Amino acid sequence: MIRRLLPLLALAIIILGVWWSGVADGLNWASLGRYQTRLTAWIADHRLIAPLVYIAAYSTATALSLPQGAVLTVSGGLLFGTVLGGALAVTGATIGAVILFLIARSALAETVAARGGKLLALVRDGLERDGFRYLLAIRLIPLLPFWLVNLAASLCGMRLLPYATATVLGIAPATFIFASIGAGIGTVLAAGGTPDLSLIFSLPVLGPLIGLAVLTLLPILWRKWRGPHA
Repeated sequence: MIRRLLPLLALAIIILGVWWSGVADGLNWASLGRYQTRLTAWIADHRLIAPLVYIAAYSTATALSLPQGAVLTVSGGLLFGTVLGGALAVTGATIGAVILFLIARSALAETVAARGGKLLALVRDGLERDGFRYLLAIRLIPLLPFWLVNLAASLCGMRLLPYATATVLGIAPATFIFASIGAGIGTVLAAGGTPDLSLIFSLPVLGPLIGLAVLTLLPILWRKWRGPHA
């Protein structure tokens, strides 16, 4: 049991170390504005390795559950453009989410399963049958903390492939919206300003995302409605 908890313990120690070192505090709009010229020049000189470095940084931040996901996503659009930046952000976020998923599952799944009883069995059965649709709907609407959803899916027994697929498809729309914002805020950051990310929560943007989430859940709702009426 102790051996299975080692990955989770190591992750917790790394998270504490990152916060203590101040690295997490450096991931902010002011730093992005201060260093965007240098970053842009470095990327121009390292066109092949720069996307890999960005993916590695994003996946690490996601695995460590750092709350600066919006800054990293916007910076992807700023540095690489909407399409490439959005694709790199989706890739990094998915890799980080899978890492956290696997660590949590290996460290805690058996303990939770042993103590969860019939309630956990019901939740697990639901996720095995409809987990992809549930997770996709949650990912489409970026309201819940990303790290919390990662852990919940892992501890409820969701399989890796549906989890990763739902993550990619679910986070892509909002990620590309953030990347598109990043692609046009260079002058705002250079002037020391902060980008307005409220666009993601406006009705013209959030409405279609909610609609997609509802469409995703329709087969489940229909099946549950047909059950007592069949």
